[in-house]
Amino acid sequence: MAETKSPFDILPGTVFNARQVRILKFVVIVMGVLLVGGFVLVIAVIVYQASSIGESAAPARAVIPAAPLQGVIVPKGMTISHMALGRNQLAVHLTGPGGSEIRIIDLATGKLVRRFPLQRE
Repeated sequence: MAETKSPFDILPGTVFNARQVRILKFVVIVMGVLLVGGFVLVIAVIVYQASSIGESAAPARAVIPAAPLQGVIVPKGMTISHMALGRNQLAVHLTGPGGSEIRIIDLATGKLVRRFPLQRE
């Protein structure tokens, strides 16, 4: 007589029954699909980000002086040691034997805004 097998009978050579093996196969397939899908998503995001390098939502506004900047007048014996640009103004650090000073120049008008003489303590 043929013996009927129950889904709860242990398969020969394993510690699992047929139902557990089916569930394990299903879980392995689902995790494999999720893994491949995740890799595809990561690659797609990398390609998208790389293709939009240099593009921004709003283009940067260029600062165009209303009046041409004639130049910084440097007194005799002094030299420009540093410059910094920010908020439509130029800061120039002048050094010389008589001392140092910082001059702030408005780029829109080209005029000297302020002088800061630097003194040692």
